[in-house]
Amino acid sequence: MYTSYIGKKFLSQYNRKEGTNLSAKEFFDSVFFELFFNNEQHLMHVGNSPFFQKPKENDVKLHGSIPKAQYRNLAKSIETDVPNMAIFVGSQAKDVGGTTSGQVSDIAVTINQDEMYASWIGEALGIGVSGGYVMLIDEEEVLWALYNGWKYYRKYLQQTPNVKDKQIETWNGQWLWHWVRPYFNSDYPDDNLNIETSDVQGKIAIPTQQWSKVVFALAKKYPNKKITAYAYNLSQTNTTLGFINLYLPQVNKVFDLRDKLFADEDTVLEEEELETLSTFYNFKQACKLGTIGLKALEPAKLREYMPKGSILYAQGKDYKFNNNESFSNYQLFKIWIIAMLNKTELLEMASDIAKILIDIEEQSKDSKRGKTTASQEGKNILECRTIKSFIEELTVVLEKSPSNTIFIKRVVEEVVKMPYDLFPLFVTLIKFQYSLNKSKQNQ
Repeated sequence: MYTSYIGKKFLSQYNRKEGTNLSAKEFFDSVFFELFFNNEQHLMHVGNSPFFQKPKENDVKLHGSIPKAQYRNLAKSIETDVPNMAIFVGSQAKDVGGTTSGQVSDIAVTINQDEMYASWIGEALGIGVSGGYVMLIDEEEVLWALYNGWKYYRKYLQQTPNVKDKQIETWNGQWLWHWVRPYFNSDYPDDNLNIETSDVQGKIAIPTQQWSKVVFALAKKYPNKKITAYAYNLSQTNTTLGFINLYLPQVNKVFDLRDKLFADEDTVLEEEELETLSTFYNFKQACKLGTIGLKALEPAKLREYMPKGSILYAQGKDYKFNNNESFSNYQLFKIWIIAMLNKTELLEMASDIAKILIDIEEQSKDSKRGKTTASQEGKNILECRTIKSFIEELTVVLEKSPSNTIFIKRVVEEVVKMPYDLFPLFVTLIKFQYSLNKSKQNQ
C-alpha cells in the first residue's frame, strides 16, 4: 500500500533528523500512539480498526485505559490476523463479504508487521481535499511540515470546545495552506493560524480544503517543480484515483501574469483571491484529465460567457461590468485565459479587435436617435464557434474597416496557428475586452 511507502519514507527522514533508528512499530509506540490515540479525542479514524471499537471492560482494567486497551487489540491483530483494511490502512477487506473485497486475493503476499504500522503513519500524512479525497505527496519537506503540524492539531482539539475530532487529513490540508503563507513563523508555527470552522450536526468541524487551494499552496512552495500525488478515498468502498502529476510551474504562471497584465490598473487581484478561485472541475474530474495544471484550474463560471456551442456547457452570455466583483472576476478570467493561450500579445490583439467592432458600431449609429447599437458584424464575431467561421466573419469586418487590413491579416495568421481547443478562449477574451470598452464608453 502507498500509505505504507509514505510512512516508511517519513520515518527514514525522522530517524535522520532526530538521530534515532526507530522501526515503524517503535515510532508508533513512542510517538504516534501518545499523540494520536492516548486521549478521548483521537486525531484520526480508520474504519473497523480496534480504535473504532469499544474494548472489553476486562481489557480496559488490565491495560489501564480505553485507548491502551484498543492499542493492545490493534497490536494483537497485527501479530495474528491476515492483513486487512482495519489494521493495514488502505488495504482490502478481511474476506469476500466486505465491500472492498475486490482487492481480496488467494495469492500469498508476505506483509510484515512494520509495513502495517507504517501504513498508519502514512495515512496520517494524507492531505484531505474537497470531495472526500486524500492526497499523499512524495515530498520530504511537505511530509515534515505536516508532521510538525500534528501536535498543533492536538492543541487545537484541547483548546476548542465542542470540536469534532478524527480529522487529521482535513487538518493537514489547512496546515499546508498555513505553512506556505508569507507570515508563517517557524519559531511560532501556530501564530496567525486562522481556521474558519463550520457547524456539522451541532459540533464544530474543520472544513475540508478546496483541492485548488492545496495545488496553489504547493505551487507557491515549489514554483519550478513537478510533484506527483497519489489520490484516493477510504470508506466503505475504497476509491483510488491513482498517481497524478501536479505541474506547478504552469499553476504558478497565474501569479506572474497577474502583475504583468494589471500593472496599469488601479486595483489588482490579491494573491489569495487567485488561490481561492472556484473551479469548473471538481477534484475527481480534474484527476480524470490525467494531470493537474492550468487546464484543471479553469474558473467555475467562465463557460457562461464562452460562445454557445464552442465547448460543453458554454452559454454565450454577455459579460456585464456592474460592480467590483464583476471586475475581479474579469481579472481572474483574463489571467487564466492568457495563461492558457500562453501568449500575452493575444490580449492586445483581442483589445484591438474589440475596438474595431465598436468603431463599426459608431459608423452605423442610428442618426435619428443618436443611439449606438451592436452591429451584426460584432455579434457574429463574438459568437464564433470555429476558426473557419471566425476567419469568414473577419472578412466581413474588413469590408467595413479596410484601414485595418494589415492587422486583420495578422489576426488570421495567429488564429490558424492556434490549437482548436484554445480558440474559444480567444473569442471569449475578445468578448471581455469588448464589454470592458463598452462599459467605459457608457461611464
